Amino acid sequence: MFNIVISTHQLKHHLRIVCAMSDIELEQQQPQPMLPQTPPRRRRQAHSRCDGAHHNIRDKHSQPALTDQMSACPLRHGVEDDWTWSKRYRSKEVVLSGPNSRTVHFHPNWSKGTAGIQGKRALNNGRYYWELHVSQRVFGTSIMFGIGTKSCRLHANAFRNMLGENEHGWGLSHKGILWHKGVALVYTKGFRENHPTQIGVLYDGIEGTLTYYKDGKCLGVAFRGLDKVNEPLYPIVCSTAAKTEMTLKCARREFVNLQDRCRAVIMRRLRTAGNVEKLKLPLSISEYLGEVIDDMEPLRQVNEQEMCMINYDLEV
Repeated sequence: MFNIVISTHQLKHHLRIVCAMSDIELEQQQPQPMLPQTPPRRRRQAHSRCDGAHHNIRDKHSQPALTDQMSACPLRHGVEDDWTWSKRYRSKEVVLSGPNSRTVHFHPNWSKGTAGIQGKRALNNGRYYWELHVSQRVFGTSIMFGIGTKSCRLHANAFRNMLGENEHGWGLSHKGILWHKGVALVYTKGFRENHPTQIGVLYDGIEGTLTYYKDGKCLGVAFRGLDKVNEPLYPIVCSTAAKTEMTLKCARREFVNLQDRCRAVIMRRLRTAGNVEKLKLPLSISEYLGEVIDDMEPLRQVNEQEMCMINYDLEV
């Protein structure tokens, strides 16, 4: 056996729930007994408003774009989440427009600092995904996407990486750098300047993680331990660049079931794929537990030379 500090009773309890619920799923997938085949009869298909999408996905001759779009959304089995930006918690250099005030304009005239805005959705204890379509004005010191508490600053009279400058925020800048507690970590390539892009943010309050997507591609887990934050967390974006525009195009949430909650408790103790293998569980259970294991290498902290390059840009 492996050396893991966990109550045997608790582990068995949570595994029993996971296994039981998985058994239900397996029973539903059992093949039906073969029946004598009869000549097929042509009949008129009845379509409902919901069935249409499912028929398109199952049909091998349907449009591949729809299938790709459905599979690309992290919470495709969730429901729409109709939140928008706060008119109260925002910088004086932010203007809202569009349906339901979902479009944010930063520094409408010229920029002389950093402006931010907070979303109305409180995120804790659930799974949420939202997408931001960013205009082609991608340049400058910092355009940031992430989450934070109400203690985050939403305005600064200086060009800075404001989201993540302290312990109250977790942010990704358009230069591919993660910020939290003032520490910068290399996460991904910098965004192409003066080119529109789409940023997705997946907050998992059960596993305690924040994951980013860029133009439909998952960039991996960026932050962990968010399930231990006691204060309410909110979506936040900020920018130093003049006339930046972001539109909230998609927002979804998921109903978290008991099976997922039990997995979160188990994996906080097991942590690695090796420890899961030592349990010698059925393959379907091992794969389910392994879905939340991240094999990415630890992120590297930004060095002094890179930091100089990051802070070199001037605003327009």
